[in-house]
Amino acid sequence: MYDFKIAAADKPTLYRDLAQMLEALIGDETDSVANMANAAGLIWESLPDVNWVGFYRNVDGELVLGPFQGRPACIRIAFGSGVCGAAAETRQVQRVEDVHAFPGHIACDSASNSEIVLPLIRDGEVLGVLDIDSPLHARFDGEDEAGLRPIAEFLSRVL
Repeated sequence: MYDFKIAAADKPTLYRDLAQMLEALIGDETDSVANMANAAGLIWESLPDVNWVGFYRNVDGELVLGPFQGRPACIRIAFGSGVCGAAAETRQVQRVEDVHAFPGHIACDSASNSEIVLPLIRDGEVLGVLDIDSPLHARFDGEDEAGLRPIAEFLSRVL
């Protein structure tokens, strides 16, 4: 059993430690479902003020729910729809301070108020997205994005 605890004084340290723990946890495992499940669990346990952490996988050009932590979620999302679909279609991080103001937002959980979605890209192919929601408005800032980008890049290599 793994018991990872991160007690960082600042966000850069938190994300550095989170990335190191994720790499240690996944190690040489090659099963992408196992890696997504452990990544979602570790991020869920490590980040404050989040209510959903998980993955949507690119299955034949559509985002399909993968491993996650949190309340039940939407199963299928079209590229270009909602925050996750926007991240997949544009291949750009989507950091949204108020999801209710985002055009086309898909409300899987009405308790979510802000969101950050990072596309997972390998060899030019969108593998899926890492989606993190919060009940707080404007929960995610530039430091969160900067800290999560290397984690998404690592996940893109091991999924």
